[in-house]
Amino acid sequence: MKLCTALSFDGDPERFASRIVDLEAAGIDMVFIPEIYGFDQVSVLGFIAAKTSRIELMTGIVNVYSRSPALIAQSAATIDALSGGRFTLGIGTSGAQVIEGWHGVPFRKPLGRTRDVVDICRKVWSGERVTHDGRAVSLPLPAEEGTGLGKPLKFMNRMHRQDIPIVIASIGPKNVEMTAEIADGWQPIHFVPDRFDRVWGDALAAGKAKRSADLGSLSIYADAHLAIGDGPDVAEAREAARGHIGFYVGGMGAKSKNYYNDLFKRYGWVEEAEKIQDLFLSGQRAEATAAVPDAYLDEAHLFGDEAHVQSRLEVFKNVGVTHLSVQPSGANGLDDIEKVKAWLD
Repeated sequence: MKLCTALSFDGDPERFASRIVDLEAAGIDMVFIPEIYGFDQVSVLGFIAAKTSRIELMTGIVNVYSRSPALIAQSAATIDALSGGRFTLGIGTSGAQVIEGWHGVPFRKPLGRTRDVVDICRKVWSGERVTHDGRAVSLPLPAEEGTGLGKPLKFMNRMHRQDIPIVIASIGPKNVEMTAEIADGWQPIHFVPDRFDRVWGDALAAGKAKRSADLGSLSIYADAHLAIGDGPDVAEAREAARGHIGFYVGGMGAKSKNYYNDLFKRYGWVEEAEKIQDLFLSGQRAEATAAVPDAYLDEAHLFGDEAHVQSRLEVFKNVGVTHLSVQPSGANGLDDIEKVKAWLD
């Protein structure tokens, strides 16, 4: 199991470079760079590629709407070349609030557009001229939708790799099924290893039944907060994780449409999810956070003494997690990473 972490660029290049170098030295195998509506991740990954020699790089995530599929493929090819073949393309749909509110693009056909992006990326990387008649995207653009002057083109440069891995972030049943069918890896969010099969087992099985043998096995990218020990800093990290999930379950989306609230219910915390959302949307954020069950924190994250954290790592490994993204949140974050890396090795 590879050890990963997510890291956001804060606008200070020197401090950010120092952090990346420290993470690489501590044993982190891969770093995810998010974007949402802050600094763009592609530029940041190019910067990291120049500052490191071993650590793997991943977009966490590129949404499939704000860049054209061909541009996503070009960016992936560029980062892969700059890093000497250390790049993984993480993609996802994001949500209507960001896609329509920030990018001004209609949030339409999310599954079809995701499938088209995967297909087009692989066609671009093949070096052949690209044509595509997809559910959401067609290349060249049909004459009735443009000038009619578009023609099939191919990538102009030599690819460092033609098989750049593609990981899809997905949690809905149909999206997870598609991910298991076409992607190299699957990145859910708020992963609970003890309960994930009840939520996604059927969808994963259905997708794998249609999966090409050429793709190999599906990698699983899980996430967890990390704080080793029993002091007040660990308790503080635990409460920070409680606040994080409380925000997602309570306020990330509308009352009638919150994917994370639905996910929490599918895990088995139905009454808790409803209570968290009702409190959060009524302005009682502290009470909403307090309503997050301890069982979630115990099962989804890595808080506690060394023996406990080691035992929980085994649970993640035993359910098939291949990449574990930890968010070190205790006072000794780098030391905790070094310990976990040693246990995994």
